[in-house]
Amino acid sequence: MTTAKVALTIPADVLAGARRQVKAGRARSLSAFVSEAVGERLRRDQLTAILDAMDAEHARPNKAAARSARRVLSPSS
Repeated sequence: MTTAKVALTIPADVLAGARRQVKAGRARSLSAFVSEAVGERLRRDQLTAILDAMDAEHARPNKAAARSARRVLSPSS
């Protein structure tokens, strides 16, 4: 994978939280942590675009269908 070096400006508390995650071993570096977060946002945006396209083609589900889907997809207790 090709990488590129960038400079970012983020809120100090967000940076502190990210550094704590790295220190706790939840990421191998600050760069890896930020890269993973950006990648997750990109995947979520792609999924939103897919769902929006499906809604445009088939209409949004009605409330009863949405309730049924939530029941089926809810983790069982």
